Amino acid sequence: MELFDSRIDSRPRWASFENPTGDPGEGGLSNNGAKGSPSRYVESGEEVTLLDAHGGGVVRKIWMALDRYTEREAMRSLSVRMYWDGAKEPAVDCPIGEFFGHGTGRVAAFDSALASSPEGRSLNCFIPMPFYKSAKITFYNPTCRRVLLFYDVEYTLEELRPGALYFHAERRRESPVALGEPYTVLSRTRGRGRYLGTSFGVITDRESYGDTWFGEGEIKFYLDGNFDTPTLVGTGTEDYIGDGWGQGTFCNATQGCTVASDGEYAFYRWHTVDPICFHDGIKVTLQAMGNGTRREVRDMQKRGVPLTVTSVAGVGVYKPGERVAVGDGDPDDSVLFFRCDDYSSVAYFYYEKP
Repeated sequence: MELFDSRIDSRPRWASFENPTGDPGEGGLSNNGAKGSPSRYVESGEEVTLLDAHGGGVVRKIWMALDRYTEREAMRSLSVRMYWDGAKEPAVDCPIGEFFGHGTGRVAAFDSALASSPEGRSLNCFIPMPFYKSAKITFYNPTCRRVLLFYDVEYTLEELRPGALYFHAERRRESPVALGEPYTVLSRTRGRGRYLGTSFGVITDRESYGDTWFGEGEIKFYLDGNFDTPTLVGTGTEDYIGDGWGQGTFCNATQGCTVASDGEYAFYRWHTVDPICFHDGIKVTLQAMGNGTRREVRDMQKRGVPLTVTSVAGVGVYKPGERVAVGDGDPDDSVLFFRCDDYSSVAYFYYEKP
C-alpha cells in the first residue's frame, strides 16, 4: 500500500477502552469526551477482550502500557491471545513481554521493523495480521495482583484478496535445555507459509559455567518435508542476529540485542528482507552450545558440570553419548561444548494448514 494511496475500500478503526467496539462515532464518549476511559484495572484471574472485530480486515498495530512493566515475572505471565475467523484455539497465546520482543521479560528500549519500545516503558507490535471474517484479541491476567492497562489496537476493515495467510506465534521455554538436545524454536508444522522471525531470551547458568560464552549454537531450519536434516543452517547464535565475536546490545531494523549483561541475553531476528517461505512444513531449532578455554572446560569437567565437548582447538571431536577429554594442550585453546541454560523464544510466522 503506497503512502499516497487513499484506499477508499479501507476503513481505519482503533479499539481501546475509549472505544472498545471501534465503531464509527463511538470514541471518547465517557466523561463528556474529557479522557474518561483511557485505561482500566484488569483484576487477578480476569481476561478482557481488547478487540472483537467482524468482517474482513487487517490488524496493523498493537500498543500497550502497563503499571507493572518493571516486574519481570509479570511480563512473563500476563498474556495476549489472538483468534482469527472464529477459531476456537488461539493462533497466539504468549506472555506479553516476550511477544513484544523482550525475550527474558525485562523491558528495555529498542526499535525494530516489527516491534519497539521507544523508552523501555511501552509495548508496540507492527506485524500485519489479516482476517477474513473476524478477529478477537484478549488480555489475560493470571497473576495474584491486578494490573493497570492502557492499550489500542489499530486495524483496517477491508476486503482481502484470496491467499492472505493467518498470523501465528509459538512461545516455548526450556529451563534448562536438555544436555546435547537442540532447543526447539518452532515445532514441526505442516502446510505452507512464511517464517517472520524470532524473539529469544537466554539466562545462562553462571553457577555452573561462569562467564564462559553461551552463543556458539547454530540455528537450523528444516523445510518442506526435510525434517531429519536442515536446509538452512547458521554459524552461531550471535552470527544469526548479524553480530560477531560475542554479543552486546544493539538495535537495528531486522536484528538486535536489547539485554546483554550478567549472563542474560534478549535478542531478535526478523526475516522481512530475507524471506523464509515454506510450502510443505517447517521446523526450527537452535543448538545450546558454548565456548570456553581448555583450562575452563577442564575445571568444569572436574566439578561435574553438565557439558559435552564437541570440538577442541577447532577440531571436531563430538561423539554422542561419550565423554571426551579436552587433553593437555595449550590451556587457552578454544573448546566448544553443549551446555544447559534457560532458553525461551517466540516464533512468528504466517501459516495456512494443509
